[in-house]
Amino acid sequence: MSGERVSLDTNGVDVASKQIQAAMSDSSLPWYKKPSVLVADTAFSKRSFLFEQSQHNNLVVVARCRSNRVFYQSPPVEELNKKRGCPKKYGERFDLGNSDTWHSPHETTLVQQTTRKGRVLNVTIKTWHQMLMRGNKYQKMYNHPFTLIRINVTDDTNKPIWKPMWLIVIGDKRGEISPEVAYSCYRQRFDIEHMLRFGKQRLLMTQFQTPDVEHEENWIQFVLLAYVQLWAAKDLATHLPKPWERYLQQNNDKIVTPSVVQRDFPPNYFGDWDTCPFS
Repeated sequence: MSGERVSLDTNGVDVASKQIQAAMSDSSLPWYKKPSVLVADTAFSKRSFLFEQSQHNNLVVVARCRSNRVFYQSPPVEELNKKRGCPKKYGERFDLGNSDTWHSPHETTLVQQTTRKGRVLNVTIKTWHQMLMRGNKYQKMYNHPFTLIRINVTDDTNKPIWKPMWLIVIGDKRGEISPEVAYSCYRQRFDIEHMLRFGKQRLLMTQFQTPDVEHEENWIQFVLLAYVQLWAAKDLATHLPKPWERYLQQNNDKIVTPSVVQRDFPPNYFGDWDTCPFS
């Protein structure tokens, strides 16, 4: 959708906010004014970014957060309804690194997953609703409660596979997303890592060298367009393994990888390797 260079006088979070603002306000896009989900890693779980995205009524952000963050429960109802004095903005402290400060989760969900190699994984999802993070006088985060999710994955012997993961789900429509869906959405975030690796290894994303910044920016746009072309052609590609890849099933029903589409792209769409932009 968008690939922007982060200049020296700004940072990635601010650039991302502008990209999201442009994508959410573009009436030509199919998700305009429709419920949408944005997934982000820990760098985007900071207060400033989440506050900006909370201004979009139809956007829900699922962001991973560090395990040493400190959040707060919502204040008791009697504190909100008291007649004198300023209502209490925050409740009890919730330290992710200290389980003694945790109150009982509102939901606990157990899900089983099977890997491609047949390994069974048990996923425990604990959910706390109406959580808060500290704000300031410009970013009043007590007006933007969120759902806090903890994911713990174990094997069939109850041995932890990875370190427990914490997710923040924030937005006006966060109640429409179940904890399982939020976890599934975040897992799809890793697709961008594969895209960047493929772009560097197979589309020469970082190989073009020039002293002109504008030329470099244009090259990144060409690479992204090339990747989109491969995605658009994925349903037309034929999977024909090389002689040394006979362990791969020919014309299988699995998701076709960008490498397979790129291999089949030149003869089917250009006919000549010399005119193929991917060769």
